[in-house]
Amino acid sequence: MNQLYEVKVAQRYSAGPDISIIELESSSNENLPPFEAGAHIELHLPNDMIRQYSLCQDPTQQHCYRLAILRDQHSRGGSQYIYDHLHQGSQLKISAPKNLFPLVNSTEHHILIGGGIGITPLISMAYQLKQKNQSFELHYCAQSSEQAAFIEELRNGPFAQHVTFHFKNQGADHRSYLQRLFPNLAKSSHIYTCGPNPFMDWVFDLAQTHQFPNEQMHREIFQNVVDLHGSCFEVVAQQSQKTIAVAADESILDALAKHGIYVEKSCEQGVCGTCMCDVIEGSPDHRDVYLTDEEKQSNEQILVCCSRSHSDRLILDI
Repeated sequence: MNQLYEVKVAQRYSAGPDISIIELESSSNENLPPFEAGAHIELHLPNDMIRQYSLCQDPTQQHCYRLAILRDQHSRGGSQYIYDHLHQGSQLKISAPKNLFPLVNSTEHHILIGGGIGITPLISMAYQLKQKNQSFELHYCAQSSEQAAFIEELRNGPFAQHVTFHFKNQGADHRSYLQRLFPNLAKSSHIYTCGPNPFMDWVFDLAQTHQFPNEQMHREIFQNVVDLHGSCFEVVAQQSQKTIAVAADESILDALAKHGIYVEKSCEQGVCGTCMCDVIEGSPDHRDVYLTDEEKQSNEQILVCCSRSHSDRLILDI
């Protein structure tokens, strides 16, 4: 079990319609664990939900963590719970920072492209790149400034000269702008994007059209639409000495839990990697976005919250 930290909501304030900024401090008034730009934390909410949110601040700040929470009408309930129940003084537990979206250690140019609330991890990246005096630019794409967070900080902060705003209600067209920009970028540049999945897909497609290497394209994914349906199969939990049938519309995670085998979980969408198990035998049907293509081809591990099996039987080291 990963170590958890007791924190309290030190501040909560609005940053526009349906966006709340929440600042967390240690309940024992200690510094929180350090982190690198691109990191996120898991909120262990009092209703037993676990949700991931990017840290959006100068990474040198250790006395608090800052989060931007979008109340998503299509969410699974986490953001709504936060809106209704987390206020100044509220107590909760969090994980140490985890980073699935780090800055590459490179002296080359960095292009940061955020769509809507996806600006959050890119803010930390901009602070870190500025402090290291590295070449970068930050593009903030949104419907309007009224529906965007951190506008004043980005306009007047230490890296303001690196920021370009693309607000549709002000006539901006980020697609046309980036289509003109990409042919002029050095192919050694690194591209980072965060936002809705279609937005990130479009940025990646544009980069691939202009022959940017895959290893120089980076994105943050917190939502993965998973289809659990497939053929029935068996999972052998070798350590537990149990053979378990997994139904056609059931996750391995849920099937294991029915038989008293509880695997640690978090996102349940194949994003965070918390539920990863070692594969001893069999051919997983990988449906996650956590493992790399090379890791999926090796078939050595599986995320049991969303993946299934191509073979009739999977033997797992659990």
